[in-house]
Amino acid sequence: MEFNKEQKYLRAKKQVDKLKGFYANVASYCIVIPFLIFINLRFVPEFHWFWFPIFGWGMGLTFHAMDTYNFNPFLGRNWEERKIKELMEEEEKYKNYK
Repeated sequence: MEFNKEQKYLRAKKQVDKLKGFYANVASYCIVIPFLIFINLRFVPEFHWFWFPIFGWGMGLTFHAMDTYNFNPFLGRNWEERKIKELMEEEEKYKNYK
């Protein structure tokens, strides 16, 4: 019983750490991108290079959000937990055959 509570606490703490990292990334994006747009339009208005960091960092931010909120369209929701449970059951079955 104690182990289960500790395990839940550690899992929740890990999720909170992921959220903090994601929010810091979003805040950085919201501060840096307007600054880059300003620099670009002020000094080199002929070429709009600010689109590259907007899309590049935006894609990184999207993948960070997918990881933070456990969204994986390729393997499905909670795939990792299901796979761990499946492997543990197989191992238990293998032990019982010996």
